[in-house]
Amino acid sequence: MVTTNYFHPETLNKISRLELRARHVVEGFLGGLHRSPYRGFSIEFADHREYVPGDDLRHLDWRVYAKADRFYIKQYEVETNLRAYILLDASGSMRYPAHHVDDRMNKWNYAATLAASLAYLLVKQQDGAGLLLFDHEIRGQLPVSTNPAQLHNMVKLIEQTDPTESTDTKVLFRYLADQLPKRSMVVLISDLLTDLDDLKDGLERFRFGHHDVLVLHVLDKDELEFPFSDRTLFEGLESATDEILTDPQSLRAGYLERLRAFISEVQGICLNSRIDYAQISTADPLDVAISRFLANRMHRTRSKA
Repeated sequence: MVTTNYFHPETLNKISRLELRARHVVEGFLGGLHRSPYRGFSIEFADHREYVPGDDLRHLDWRVYAKADRFYIKQYEVETNLRAYILLDASGSMRYPAHHVDDRMNKWNYAATLAASLAYLLVKQQDGAGLLLFDHEIRGQLPVSTNPAQLHNMVKLIEQTDPTESTDTKVLFRYLADQLPKRSMVVLISDLLTDLDDLKDGLERFRFGHHDVLVLHVLDKDELEFPFSDRTLFEGLESATDEILTDPQSLRAGYLERLRAFISEVQGICLNSRIDYAQISTADPLDVAISRFLANRMHRTRSKA
């Protein structure tokens, strides 16, 4: 078991029975979990992976066993694992709240734990997970891997990251446009405080490439409820010069109206491109948020079957 700040045993235990399944056609399948776009094509040997109980014994490679004294399964091109790319927003706005509030995590720690939990789930079911951190630049990247050591590498990369800069998803989408191999799963975890036209263009580009896209929209409970009452100094987390001292009660109605319009527009972008969307509050227990999202996703998958 991987033990770090970003792997919560209680969360992992509660989600371990769930399977992150590709709703759209993905390239390859493992154990019948993922549908393959190939039909009627010959299969070609691609790689080996270590045997796990339940694997078809017909695919054991006895030559490798004779050399290594360990069982390995032959994998063929149509059996290659799902490739999931987790895109984690590491911009300054993800540090909210910048000061400790109650026992809840800030958006960055919550989103990072969410990313790590999904990666754990993917690797556990022998699918591949990769990680990319971004703000207005690509801050770090790990290629897709099914190796359990990938989880340690992900956490190390996350812990080395300090979210301080502004967000620019154009950079992210432009960089990934020609990077993703064929049909993959893309999981975007972000507060989405960026230009929505850029977000729309980027997500549509992913879907045009036949990738299966999931958007996990992480917002703090303060952003969703705007509970402030006393005169408050609001400071920008992505610009040191952005600050305003004001009476929040005079802003609350207008703020909440703008927030609802913003969330509605994001939902519309995802709906129009057949992208799975989930709004998640940092007040939600992680296991509840993940389980609810995956259960809804699996229900939609079965409804389309």
